[in-house]
Amino acid sequence: MRINKFIAHAGVASRRKAETFIKQGLVTINGQVVTDLATLVKSGDRVEIEGTPIYNEEKVYYLLNKPRGVISSVSDDKGRTTVLDFLPQVQERIYPVGRLDWDTSGLLLLTNDGDFTDKMIHPRNEIDKVYLARVKGIVTKENLRPLTRGVVIDGKKTKPARYKIIRVETDKNRSIVELTIHEGRNHQVKKMFEAVGLLVDKLSRTQFGTLDLTGLRPGEARRLNKKEISQLHNAAVIKQR
Repeated sequence: MRINKFIAHAGVASRRKAETFIKQGLVTINGQVVTDLATLVKSGDRVEIEGTPIYNEEKVYYLLNKPRGVISSVSDDKGRTTVLDFLPQVQERIYPVGRLDWDTSGLLLLTNDGDFTDKMIHPRNEIDKVYLARVKGIVTKENLRPLTRGVVIDGKKTKPARYKIIRVETDKNRSIVELTIHEGRNHQVKKMFEAVGLLVDKLSRTQFGTLDLTGLRPGEARRLNKKEISQLHNAAVIKQR
């Protein structure tokens, strides 16, 4: 097995992140630094990242209903609450699949499967990510229509999105909009709405692929079953064709 794939399978990081570790000279096999991504790991080899041994673990997959005010990280140097604080019983070295902003709530996947993570977050696989946004102002089809063609944020055009106007609260001068995207760029949903003149003041992710938050209150998590994992894998494979 190639070294980058071995690291990803061990649940330490995604394959892309593993490649970064290798290129930076942080990975050793049997005490020797390796920088070639094609290096193979054989049975019995000792693999380390910055001196820490890497072992393959059983692959696990969790769904968390992330509350607002929680960091999508495995640790925080400021001592703030992270998503792992809600899964203290999990022994495997899991990490978030992508991220949700500190002030964004909702569906977040966590796993120790690097290949799965790459499949879920790569835009080419077009995995639906559905958000419910409360925005200031009264929305119309006209001011939301640019989202379906893609808007430019941070100098790059987004892929076409789908929207649904859930509710318009005229008395409070705000609207509730559902937005479906396939990408996961930094603050993307907020910036997309800003691009059409709307300010998001509350945001939650309600669906990821075939998964939703049914039965989970904020802060609650559950392990995915084999059928759910298979459906997500299959969705990514179908989109690649």
